[in-house]
Amino acid sequence: MLGFLIRLLPFWVREPLLIVVGSVFGVRIMYLAVRDEEWVPAGIGTVFLVFTAVRVRTVVQALRARRNPSPAASADGVVAHAAAQPQAVVGQRPTPAAPEKEPNAWGQAVAAVAVFAALGAALWLGPQLMPSDDTTPQAASCSSGEGEELPSAYKKTPQAATGDELCKALNRSDLAQLLGTPAEIATVASGTSNTAPLTDGKIAQPEAEVQFDTYTVNVSATYNELSIAQYVKLMKFGEETDVRTLAVLGRPAVFSSDHTMRIEINLGSGGSGGPVEQGPLARTLSVAFDGKDRGGFYDITVWSTSGALPDDSALLAIAEKVLPAIPERTV
Repeated sequence: MLGFLIRLLPFWVREPLLIVVGSVFGVRIMYLAVRDEEWVPAGIGTVFLVFTAVRVRTVVQALRARRNPSPAASADGVVAHAAAQPQAVVGQRPTPAAPEKEPNAWGQAVAAVAVFAALGAALWLGPQLMPSDDTTPQAASCSSGEGEELPSAYKKTPQAATGDELCKALNRSDLAQLLGTPAEIATVASGTSNTAPLTDGKIAQPEAEVQFDTYTVNVSATYNELSIAQYVKLMKFGEETDVRTLAVLGRPAVFSSDHTMRIEINLGSGGSGGPVEQGPLARTLSVAFDGKDRGGFYDITVWSTSGALPDDSALLAIAEKVLPAIPERTV
């Protein structure tokens, strides 16, 4: 059907059309064949280019025929009808025949080339311009905390950041690279505006968490009067191990390690759960809110289900990127 419709087109439309389509498809197929090193597409592309060369030769011959018309035939191969005309009456001046207006071949050719060049460009650039059905997993994003009612502790501490703000500061595009796993993407990103336990909801303690296939990173802020110096003293009475003090961003800080907790919940009939078990080891970097260590600190904790931990340098890099990005709310 398509071939029949093409044959119905005028010569000066049909041939430029075939040249444009053949050249576009031929060059495209040859490019893909060379890129993928495939011989079959290369053969198909060669056929398109040879077909295009034949059509170009046909157009060139037709143009030469129009410039040097034969006395016996027109450019379309129709025999001239001069001999069939009746002889003029003797003594009567012959009336010149009105020249037959022919279609502008060059105009038709240019228009056809322009239209089908646009068509060829659309076919060529279509995969880049049109949305693709890419099924590549996208990195998790933080949910918006707009409209969330904050606990009263946040009103008493106007400088306190929210869980949403912590999540946006933590969920960086280079977080996986800072952890040493640049090929991974975040699968879960969340933030909550909680209060510190055992404080009757009076101490704000927002937190955010970003999960990867290998590591999970948690950032929390505790707005109490406990300084890092006091916190280090309390660690001596706890079970924290591998404690190391240092300075981060000009603020007192301390590294510590402790085990997470593993809780198994059965959602079946009865809703029973297993006992609380010791989970994998976690590494935490606690950094004071300010250089004077007047109370309150950030905790940056990393752990994995396998028990493997990144170097302490990874937590330092995360702290130096994330902490300056946490906004401070004013009264």
